Amino acid sequence: MSTVVLIGAQWGDEGKGKITDFLAEQAEMVVRYQGGNNAGHTVVADGQTYKLHLIPSGILYANKHCLIGNGVVIDPGVLIEELDTLEKQGISTSNLRISPRAHVIFPYHRSIDIAEEESKGSRKIGTTSRGIGPAYADKASRVGIRIVELIDQDELAENLQNTLVAKNKVLSRLYGVEDMFDYYAMMEEYREYADRLKQYVADVSVLVNEAIDRGDKVLFEGAQGTLLDLDHGTYPYVTSSHPVAAAACLGAGLGPTKINTVIGVAKAYITRVGEGPFPTELHNELGDIIRDRGFEFGTTTGRPRRCGWYDAIIARYATRINGLTYLAITKLDVLSGLEKIKICTAYRYKGEIIKEFPASLKFLAQCEPVYQEFSGWQEDISGVTNFNELPQAAKDYLKCIEELSGVPVAIVSVGPERAQTLVLKEIF
Repeated sequence: MSTVVLIGAQWGDEGKGKITDFLAEQAEMVVRYQGGNNAGHTVVADGQTYKLHLIPSGILYANKHCLIGNGVVIDPGVLIEELDTLEKQGISTSNLRISPRAHVIFPYHRSIDIAEEESKGSRKIGTTSRGIGPAYADKASRVGIRIVELIDQDELAENLQNTLVAKNKVLSRLYGVEDMFDYYAMMEEYREYADRLKQYVADVSVLVNEAIDRGDKVLFEGAQGTLLDLDHGTYPYVTSSHPVAAAACLGAGLGPTKINTVIGVAKAYITRVGEGPFPTELHNELGDIIRDRGFEFGTTTGRPRRCGWYDAIIARYATRINGLTYLAITKLDVLSGLEKIKICTAYRYKGEIIKEFPASLKFLAQCEPVYQEFSGWQEDISGVTNFNELPQAAKDYLKCIEELSGVPVAIVSVGPERAQTLVLKEIF
């Protein structure tokens, strides 16, 4: 049995798509277990760029089984567009399977998402307006529509008619939205989606457990990052699902005893999109330089990401919450050419040194980072193919990340291509 869960150890956007793609070459199955099209993974392979939102990154390998688990919320239109784009790029999607228990996003979810965000004013969350939160809210309220109901025309007709009456009332009476959704138009649209997607529907839990039982290597792919987790993230500036490692079991339908290894992906610095406190954020030209060098703009929204120094407090928190086995450090090459590099080793709060990540955002907003400074390296490391070829300053920096984060580094990325990946420890 060889099972690996891959999670984001920061605020998302850590480069999980590339690491998933890299590890997928060794796996027989790749499983996406939570989130929706509010997340995006960019993979560069053989000079071609692929932008994925719902389909697991392993789809780029023709012989890999790619599964979307019950923990994902699916916008069928977005999924079909993604399928079409991949087919046009010469990528077969025949090995994709979708859980019948996954919940479906409808247009009213997106409208409610936008209306709720606008109603918050200065207290807005920074949602992507993709309808993810309202879809998960319907799931928790037990009024959601799942893939299994989507592909059953009678079930879809009955469920959608009842739900749409209630959603139109919410939009008009609570948010003052004048344009109501038409049941017949939506029904026709989603019937077409169902006809296209039903060929992919299969019991993902059965497929995953069968693969594990026969000894296949299975890679579980999360979206977003630990600090966006609904329970353990910087609430309320979080997503509506659980990007942490434990959610792989719930979102794919397997027991915790079947997980062997957990890898946390982290940038050599740190970024954040949207609102909320960010202790190591760089409000200067250096932050702009890192953003430009690292192409730090959202795959899904295009929004510029806020950039800051690596935060070891967050790294230790992610290690504890996820039970990390290893770290995969990405975008080390972005820091090349900097004279000095810093790592946050603690926070200072009203004169007191804090070494654990606080639950209170009011508390976090008043924390000042305590830094350890390192000499940078001037060499271009994007062509390095072996860890020993890295400049000593880069090695020292990675060693300190290991020590401060409390977990060994197994993978280092020095560029966006598959080949620009250094393996320090074998994963599968």
